[in-house]
Amino acid sequence: MPRSEGTFPFGQPIRRVVQADRGPKRVFVLGVYASAVHARWVNIAGKQVVKALGVASEPYIFWKGEGAEEIISQIRIPEKAGRLESAGRSLNGPSGRSIDEHFLGPLGLTRDDAWLCDLVPHSCMNTAQANAVKNHYARLVMEMGLPPVEWPDVPVPLANDARLTQVAAELRKSNADVVITLGDQPLRWFAPAFGSYRSLRDYGKNSDTYGQLHAIEIEGRQRHLLPLVHPRQAARLGGHNRIWAELHSSWVRNVAKGFLP
Repeated sequence: MPRSEGTFPFGQPIRRVVQADRGPKRVFVLGVYASAVHARWVNIAGKQVVKALGVASEPYIFWKGEGAEEIISQIRIPEKAGRLESAGRSLNGPSGRSIDEHFLGPLGLTRDDAWLCDLVPHSCMNTAQANAVKNHYARLVMEMGLPPVEWPDVPVPLANDARLTQVAAELRKSNADVVITLGDQPLRWFAPAFGSYRSLRDYGKNSDTYGQLHAIEIEGRQRHLLPLVHPRQAARLGGHNRIWAELHSSWVRNVAKGFLP
């Protein structure tokens, strides 16, 4: 069983979520950090407490959201704490669905062709989740005997030397010739060690420069770097950037098909 990295609200262990199929792949896709299964927390009076609270690790890397209701139904909470229900499709698995729809699919690939990896291989507690825990959950730990939350914050730096060594080892194992980075963070924390730019903007922010292959040498092997936007931009999720979203849409329509060497 994967080691635990902490504890979610209501007691589920925080697990590492990594590539299961370890065979050779055409592309290596590097994201930021794993998401979580999100639940809507409703109190005993039927009033919403938290719209979307992380309560379990994704069942696989870049999870597409299926089975959320079943996963959440298995989490037992005290009756007086209310109930948990799925936070809905838009909040469970949107990045995973975007990987298939906006990245692999347009390139003529499926998940069988891709090794998926995150700089941080487990869920991290962002500001919104930290506020939800502080304002609604923490005060009930003693009152209702709820499990304490031990949810790692987003680390700074995002990936230390030990983690970068692990990512490089996964890349080596994947045997992929193309490394796809999702957004600025993988560029900032991984790719510069091998001579790349540190941000997506540095590669150009127009339709002629976005989504092009760049030579990169990693551990003595020549590969191609394909810097693309984060799935949040590609799928136009939340506070996405319209310009990057449109650039990626143009790339999908006009460039991606038959693009890979």
